[in-house]
Amino acid sequence: MTRYLILFRGINVGGNNLIAMKSLKQILTNAGFANVQTYIQSGNVLLEANNNPAQTIHDLVLSNFSVDADLMVLTKEEFESSIANNPFSEFEGKTVHFYFCHQEIDINHDHVEKFIKASEQLLVSGKVLFLHAPEGIGRSKLVANIEKCLGQAGTGRNLNTVKKIHTMFGNA
Repeated sequence: MTRYLILFRGINVGGNNLIAMKSLKQILTNAGFANVQTYIQSGNVLLEANNNPAQTIHDLVLSNFSVDADLMVLTKEEFESSIANNPFSEFEGKTVHFYFCHQEIDINHDHVEKFIKASEQLLVSGKVLFLHAPEGIGRSKLVANIEKCLGQAGTGRNLNTVKKIHTMFGNA
């Protein structure tokens, strides 16, 4: 069996697309996935499966929660590669963000230049955009328009969350 990380996009945000992690964990376990773990309500799931579980999980979430969830599925190697490629690892965890995408990112530089603050820095590596936002992301115009810049859907996690998931991966 392969260990996978499933990152949900756009769940439990602003009272929309509500999925209780405790219920999700039970549904995934009942469906035959092994060693299911969740971390915080933003939708981070670690589990073991014989093959890529994206479609099965999508269908289970749709039928049990009526949520048409977008999922990013990563193997341990893919996730660890993103950590190794993080150019901002020396900064405070809440100021560094990883945006995971389905496909290689072809960044739209015109949009980035329009929205990025002077204090923000970013780097793209494969399917991940790394952002250092020392003033936070709450008022960042870049973050508010991140998918225009990415040219596709993506889901973000801060470095603190990434580190916690990495620890969980190691303890499986």
